[in-house]
Amino acid sequence: MSLGKASKSKLQVLEAEEVDTSAMRRLTLVRHAKADTPLPGQQDWDRVLDRRGQHDAPEMARRLRSRKLKPDLILSSPAVRALSTASIMARELKFPADRIAQDERLYLADPKRIIEVVRELAGNARHVMVFAHNPGVTDCANKLSAGEHIDTMPTCAVFTACFAIDDWSKLDWESGLVAEFDYPRNLA
Repeated sequence: MSLGKASKSKLQVLEAEEVDTSAMRRLTLVRHAKADTPLPGQQDWDRVLDRRGQHDAPEMARRLRSRKLKPDLILSSPAVRALSTASIMARELKFPADRIAQDERLYLADPKRIIEVVRELAGNARHVMVFAHNPGVTDCANKLSAGEHIDTMPTCAVFTACFAIDDWSKLDWESGLVAEFDYPRNLA
């Protein structure tokens, strides 16, 4: 399912002007998979994936893999449910789990904080995948997309978009091109 009518027309404009699309970066936002209800006395941070979450995470990774969307870098909230989702998807995407970078700032982060973390990235990662939590991850996807609005990203939903930037520090709101949104129960 694609997001944003404006996104498609912007990409056509880039191609018409012969802009080097190899300089584009891709950001993929993933809401953690479905987690168990917390047990009495259990911290929110420690919630584990439930059966559905354990099923949905590899399925969403297979969908990304079928579209050849393998990240160069994975960032995750260190909360158990987010890190577990990242680890399962990394395995399916043939990304080394020991290279998943954890950042405490992504735990229950708002959109501004998520983008702050991404903008700080150095190096040559062209495709970055971020595992985070709602409502921040949904709000971030909406602020990045130049197109349609997502009401909410269900658990294990994936938003991905390209950005005509050569450095993550230049990432800006409403600049996502060819934005796409998928989620486990999406049969389209």
